[in-house]
Amino acid sequence: MDDNGRLLRFRAHHAEKLLARGDGVAATVRRPEALDDLTSQYGESLWIATLDVSNDGAVRPVVDAAFGAMGRIDVVVSNAGYGLFGAAEEVSDEQIRHQINTNLIGSIQVIRAALPHMRAQGGGRILQLSSEGGQIAYPNFSLYHATKWGIEGFIEAVSQEVAPFGIEFIIAEPGPARTDFGRGLVAPQPMEVYDATPAGEIRRAIADGRFEAKGDPVKMAQAMIEAAEQYSAPKRLALGTGSYASIRKALVERLTELDAFKEVTMSADVD
Repeated sequence: MDDNGRLLRFRAHHAEKLLARGDGVAATVRRPEALDDLTSQYGESLWIATLDVSNDGAVRPVVDAAFGAMGRIDVVVSNAGYGLFGAAEEVSDEQIRHQINTNLIGSIQVIRAALPHMRAQGGGRILQLSSEGGQIAYPNFSLYHATKWGIEGFIEAVSQEVAPFGIEFIIAEPGPARTDFGRGLVAPQPMEVYDATPAGEIRRAIADGRFEAKGDPVKMAQAMIEAAEQYSAPKRLALGTGSYASIRKALVERLTELDAFKEVTMSADVD
C-alpha cells in the first residue's frame, strides 16, 4: 500500500471530515497533488508537506514544521504504509528493507518526532493505523505482519513511558475494507512450488475477488476520529466485523494454548 492504496483513502477521509467541521489539519503525503481537491476547498486550514517516512532524516524536520505551523496538534495520526505480498522466500532483500523502513521504522520515527512537542504542550494522543494484521496473520503477508506486530509492541512499551506526560495512544486495527488495497500490493514473482499451498490459495483469492472486504473506509475513519476524542479512549480499536471475529478467534486460541501448557510453563522457574 502506497499513496494510491488503502492508507491514502483513510488519510483523505480523516482530513476531509476534520476540515468539514472547522478543524485545522496538517497532512504529510508523498504526492501533494493527491489532496488538491481539499486544498482548493479549505485553503489555509490545510497545511501540507511532502514526506517519505522511509527517509529517516526527513521525518523530524517535517514534524517540527507541522507543530510550528499549527501551534498545537492534539492528535497525531501515523498511517504511512506499504504492503508487500508474497511468500517469505519469494520477496527480495530490497523489498524487505522497504517494508520495514516504511511501516515499522518510519512509524517509530514519526512517533519519536512528535513526543517532544506533545510533552511541551502538556499531552495529546497518537493514533497509529495498524491492522487486524497486528494481531493475526495471513499467508503471503509475513513481512507486512512483522511490521504491524512490531509497531504494536513498540507502542505497548512507549505508551507506558510517556503516560506521565499525558500522552496516550490508540492502535486502530481495521479489517479488510473496500479500498484499492489489492491493487496497491507490491508482489514479487511467485514461485510455482507455492501454488498448492495456503500462500497460493491466498494469492488466488485476492486475484479473483474471493478475499472478502466488508469494511467501509468512511465509517472506519469516523470511528477513529470519535475514539480519539473520547475522554477514555481504547488502546486498541478493532474496526469491522471481520477484524473483530479474526482477532477474537486468535486471542481465544492463544489463551487456550497458554492454559493447556500451564503446568510446563510454571515448572520453568528456579526452585
